[in-house]
Amino acid sequence: MNNEIYQQAKQAAKEITEAAGLKPGNILVVGCSSSEVAGGVIGHDSSLETAEAVFAGIYDVLKEKGIYLAAQCCEHLNRAICVERDAVPGAEEVCVVPQPKAGGSFATTAYRTFRDPVMLEEIKADAGLDIGGTLIGMHLKRVAVPVRLSLDHIGSAILLAARTRPKYIGGERAKYQ
Repeated sequence: MNNEIYQQAKQAAKEITEAAGLKPGNILVVGCSSSEVAGGVIGHDSSLETAEAVFAGIYDVLKEKGIYLAAQCCEHLNRAICVERDAVPGAEEVCVVPQPKAGGSFATTAYRTFRDPVMLEEIKADAGLDIGGTLIGMHLKRVAVPVRLSLDHIGSAILLAARTRPKYIGGERAKYQ
C-alpha cells in the first residue's frame, strides 16, 4: 500500500510542477491528511508511515527540480507552514513544532526531514496540492487556478491541485479612467 501511495504522490507532484510551470526556487504548498489517505476520517487516524510515503513521493520530485515544499499543518496549529529556511529569507517565524496529533503527520515528517526547517504563520505559494480536504487556499498567491491531474485520489484521499497566476490589472476599462 505505501509503495502505491508513494507512486501516486510522485505522479501528482510531477504533474502539478509541469502544469504550473514551476521553476527552481518556486514553492509548492501541500496539505495532506494521512488519515484520509489511509481511508480514515480527517483528524482522527493520523499515520506517520502513510505521511512519510506521501512526503517522500512529493519531496523526491521537488528536490530534483529545486522547488521548495511548504507543508501545511492541521487546524490545531492554525494551518501553520513548515518550510526550508532558504525558501523564505527574513520571514517571521512562529514558535511551534508539529506533532502527529497536533500539526499532523505530514508536517511532522517535513519538520523532521528538512535540513533547516522553519515554521511560519502563512506563505504565498506558487501552486498547491490538497490531499484529503485540508483547505490549502489560504497559502496560495492571490489568483488560484484549478488544475486537473490524471489522478483524483492519493490512497483514499481526494486530490485537488491548483496553480497561481498574476492578477490581471487594466484592460479595456483602464483606458477610460
